[in-house]
Amino acid sequence: MFALYSAVRRRIKLSLRRPPPASPATILRRGCHSHSNCGPREFAVSHESLLLRLQSGPVLAEVRKSHAALLVHGYRRSTVLAAQLVRAYARLGDVGLGHALRVFDGMPIRNSFAWNAVIKGLVDVGRFSEALERYWDMVSDGTVAADRFTYPPVLKACAALGAVEEGRRVRENIETEIAHGNVVPNVFVQCALVDMFAKCGSLGEARSVFESMAVRDLAAWTAMIGGTVHGGDWFEVMDLFNRMRSEGFCPDSVIFATVVPACGRVKELRTGMALQGCAVKCGVGNDICVCNALVDMYCKCASLDMAASLFWSIDYKDVVSWSTIIAGHSLNGMYRSSVNLFTEMLSSGVKPNSTTLATILPSLSELKLFRHGKEINCFSVRNGLSDSEFLVSALIDFYSKQGLIGEAEILFEFTPQKDLVIWNSMVGGYAVNEDSDSALHALRSMQKVGLRPDHVTVVSVLPLCNQHSRLLQGKELHAYAIRHSISSVCSVSNALIDMYCKCGCLEIASKIFLMMTERNTVTYNTLISSLGKHGHDDQAFALFDLMKREGIFPDKVTFVALLSCCSHAGLIDKGLHFYNSMLQDYKISPDKEHYSCIVDLYSRSGKLDDAWSFIANLQEVPEIDVLGCLLSACREHNRMDIAELAAERIFEQNPSDPGYHILLSNIYASAGMWSNVTRIRTMIEERSLKKRTGNSLI
Repeated sequence: MFALYSAVRRRIKLSLRRPPPASPATILRRGCHSHSNCGPREFAVSHESLLLRLQSGPVLAEVRKSHAALLVHGYRRSTVLAAQLVRAYARLGDVGLGHALRVFDGMPIRNSFAWNAVIKGLVDVGRFSEALERYWDMVSDGTVAADRFTYPPVLKACAALGAVEEGRRVRENIETEIAHGNVVPNVFVQCALVDMFAKCGSLGEARSVFESMAVRDLAAWTAMIGGTVHGGDWFEVMDLFNRMRSEGFCPDSVIFATVVPACGRVKELRTGMALQGCAVKCGVGNDICVCNALVDMYCKCASLDMAASLFWSIDYKDVVSWSTIIAGHSLNGMYRSSVNLFTEMLSSGVKPNSTTLATILPSLSELKLFRHGKEINCFSVRNGLSDSEFLVSALIDFYSKQGLIGEAEILFEFTPQKDLVIWNSMVGGYAVNEDSDSALHALRSMQKVGLRPDHVTVVSVLPLCNQHSRLLQGKELHAYAIRHSISSVCSVSNALIDMYCKCGCLEIASKIFLMMTERNTVTYNTLISSLGKHGHDDQAFALFDLMKREGIFPDKVTFVALLSCCSHAGLIDKGLHFYNSMLQDYKISPDKEHYSCIVDLYSRSGKLDDAWSFIANLQEVPEIDVLGCLLSACREHNRMDIAELAAERIFEQNPSDPGYHILLSNIYASAGMWSNVTRIRTMIEERSLKKRTGNSLI
């Protein structure tokens, strides 16, 4: 018993003489050497185990534990482990990138793995300028050469910033490294080059890199086709697609999802349908991305029945599916259906994103559902979607079109980061509300903050210069468009033609038309309408013939312009020829504007019986504007019989409109039928009809 007591006493004394355990900070200062005892053997962390933990650590807490272990166990001077630590932090995105940069900056020696991890981490979180700065620091440092893992994220940053000049310098570095034998041509780097040049609009350089590739894989074809789609060269897109198939490549879902929407933009419905069949043959017909692209294509080609049929056949509709069909109905003027689909989406449990909210706003605007638009705004704030620049732009458009320019200005002012799209929306909002001074002031303010107005800005402001008093500003915008190489953009040329025509400068408008390399239906409609209004009917008809020769299909607006031209020139037979051609050759269903033009065509020539016969034979009930056109002609030609028939139809449809009652009363007065004048005036008094008082700026 005594021996046991003595042993216990000795054990206690020994433990009292043992030095206290070192803190992590003490170990960090002292380091841990191979001959020192850093704790019990079972708790030692090997280099290999730390490496494995860093390679698999997906959570910040785990990476920080590994970081602490690296410091505690003396591995902080290991370049390999430090580089892996940088990568582990960088993979966490915004949460870990700050830690990654601090570790990287503290590394005495940096290998290519660490440089690549930092550059890629910055690109992944959208800090493209900083990524490029780090790359050039790497080049300046000179101790480590860039490799095949360095260039793809660097080129991605160039593409995102539109920095084509920096991209060319990077390409020069790549070619220099290849010439010196430091690196070999790599398909991933070449694909990144193709993608960068294409997205920066340098399709020639993209094609040059693409054609120089010894081996082209599916990713290379995807990059080239995607870049060409981005550049808007439809024929080149289909040429590349067919070449790819002829070389034995089977398109995947990404390529179909890239090419199919391009069919919608150029209204190539038959090609889009052929691509759908091709997708089915390639086994990706049911892929959700392909289905969404097909729905988008059918909507843009105005084939809503096919779009809806395909949409409802999708088993698992995601938020993109719903957003696409909602936007498609809004695009085709089916605003009520668009709102109903949005409601059904919410009922199905799919949560809308910022794109969905932006696509429903135009329908709410057209339906004058202001309160619902405000609710969308509030929903976006509650759900953290209000930072979306696309949604902010759509909200500014919504408020502006409702005449609530004050709310649009508040939203604009409280947006911390205003890009060009948001500025364009604000400028366009002023333009919609015909506030030319504010629009031009916003245009100047945009330039002061370093943003360059683009073709969208110019197209928004030009309609404000459609008067002689603003012609000088219009010419200044024209000069700006020429200096910045955007005057050749079709929409800009169309807006310039419209501005000059409305200011009476038809010669300048015609010169712009002749210099255009690309013309569309709007181009011809604008000039045909203006020539007709100024009495140049022969030139208008010649322009229509040129339009047909160039293969541009006329639309409803084209025929309104032609019929109006014939009406002003008194060309009845020519007008009827155009009307019949519209129905039979182009299968265009007439609207009230076309009916009014035909009635006006007959009326100006005094053929009121033919005008009434035309109205009476319409399969649908003629709108009041059509009947009103005939009623006005009856006063000029003193045709009381037809005037009473037209007035009877008008009063049936809208008995509370005072304007047509007064017009009929004046017709009776011109004919000296005073008893009928008294009857109509009494009717106006009994129904308390009051004509709105006109306003004058004088």
